[in-house]
Amino acid sequence: GDIKANFHAGGVPRKTDLVFRDKKIINAVGPLLRKNNLFFVGIDIIGEYLTEVNVTSPTGFKQINMLNNVNLEKVFWDKLEAKYKLV
Repeated sequence: GDIKANFHAGGVPRKTDLVFRDKKIINAVGPLLRKNNLFFVGIDIIGEYLTEVNVTSPTGFKQINMLNNVNLEKVFWDKLEAKYKLV
């Protein structure tokens, strides 16, 4: 009957849809994060509450790539290069 959410503790990623409350939280914090020039941020929502904003070490790249058949690392670096005109 144990539920493990943290990947390092054995949690298993599962793709789900965002619910209304998730979208409301995202719409509330998104503009503030962008205003502070943060474009690579992870947020944790438990139930109906924002519990954590990870601005230094968001996790989940591997799991997002696997669940969505993408290469998020490439998307991140492409956006970083474009943002700072490194190319």
